[in-house]
Amino acid sequence: MTARHRSLAGVLALCGAMLLGWPATGRAALPSSVAGEPLPSLAPMLEKVTPAVVNISTKTRVAVRDPYFDDPMFRQFFGLPPSPRERIEQSLGSGVIVDAAKGYVLTNNHVVGGADDITVTLQDGRSFRAKLIGTDPDTDVAVVQIPAQKLKALPVADSAKLRVGDFVVAVGDPFGLGQTVTSGIVSALGRSGLGSSGYQNFIQTDASINPGNSGGALVNLRGELVGINTMIFSPSGGNVGIGFAIPSDLTTQVMGQLIAHGKVVRGSLGVQTQDITPRIAQLLGLKTSQGVVVTRVAPGSAAAQAGLAPGDVLQALDGKPLHGSDELRNAEGLLPLGSKVTLSVSRNGQARQVSATLTPERLAGADGGALDPRLAGVHFSELSMAQRGEGAAGVAITAVQAGSRGARVGLSAGDIVIGVNNRRITSLRELRGMVGMQPRQLVLVVQNEDGVSYVPMD
Repeated sequence: MTARHRSLAGVLALCGAMLLGWPATGRAALPSSVAGEPLPSLAPMLEKVTPAVVNISTKTRVAVRDPYFDDPMFRQFFGLPPSPRERIEQSLGSGVIVDAAKGYVLTNNHVVGGADDITVTLQDGRSFRAKLIGTDPDTDVAVVQIPAQKLKALPVADSAKLRVGDFVVAVGDPFGLGQTVTSGIVSALGRSGLGSSGYQNFIQTDASINPGNSGGALVNLRGELVGINTMIFSPSGGNVGIGFAIPSDLTTQVMGQLIAHGKVVRGSLGVQTQDITPRIAQLLGLKTSQGVVVTRVAPGSAAAQAGLAPGDVLQALDGKPLHGSDELRNAEGLLPLGSKVTLSVSRNGQARQVSATLTPERLAGADGGALDPRLAGVHFSELSMAQRGEGAAGVAITAVQAGSRGARVGLSAGDIVIGVNNRRITSLRELRGMVGMQPRQLVLVVQNEDGVSYVPMD
């Protein structure tokens, strides 16, 4: 036997003696310390975090679609009730208490948006009916309020200080199983262009996030909130190690506006742009296809005041290169109203820097009740330049009052009305004219992330 083998045998014999020397009841236990140092554990931090993470359950009344029962003449002939049939949809999600004194809870818009009843259940078992303070579909952020005492809130960290590789912990209520904790690292920062609409600046993490985790907390090892878990990338619907959270800096900014105004008012440059293809770059005499070309400048907008004109090429915003119109739109939507930005502009081959202050985009709007009693509780507005730049056409629905007919038939903020009674519309003026011509049956043609559908309003 070599010296190396004798040494290995001695180690194994020592380990065996140690195991045999332990009592039977302690064979599966770990020592409380190693070399006098306690074993690392997330438990002390989580004892402070988990009371601030809540379960959110919702109920939504949705009209049952049927090509026959939606026809008022069919219902009248068979003596059916005049109102469309309904079903109750239930969903589960999570939320984070961020203000213990006022009972404010941060969550996702897709968890509570459009819900008729919202119930928040605390870790200690108490349940409260929540009041919806406001939602922002463009960032998928929402705020609800509960009338509860003795709450514990999470401190909010500066998510701008996160680095790839930082350890993070996700807390939520996946699949309705009950509060669950998973851990991982920050896999990437600033993720966008994930296929859904809205403004995106996600934290990517490999901490397990599953259905029901939406709206839950992503915290650092100090127990501070760094993000709100919102979505996963998965071909199967289950966790594959690619989850996304909305950074805390963005959620707190949106929350402040929702609490103060009930909605988010965003700034805009007031430009419509187009991506630069190699062909366009050749026509404009550009050496590179980086940037976006301005195709339209709204009168009186921030861009007009900064001296921008159609044909200008925007190559960077605040020093960050622009690779497409989506990046410019995303940057505009994520910056606070009133932000001053610096644009790198190329005009006729000459480079220069211009400054602009993001101002509210003035969009004409209309209350649905003033157009037709059947549309009461639904607010419409013209599409923004960013939406039109993406190729959208029609009229945007900006708000739907809970309990209204619009809410019952499934309309929601963010939907775009592209037609009335199978006739296409492209503006608010056309919507007014078409609705006024429909004294009997009124059917809206609505486009959203689920596709295009016909929505009877009778």
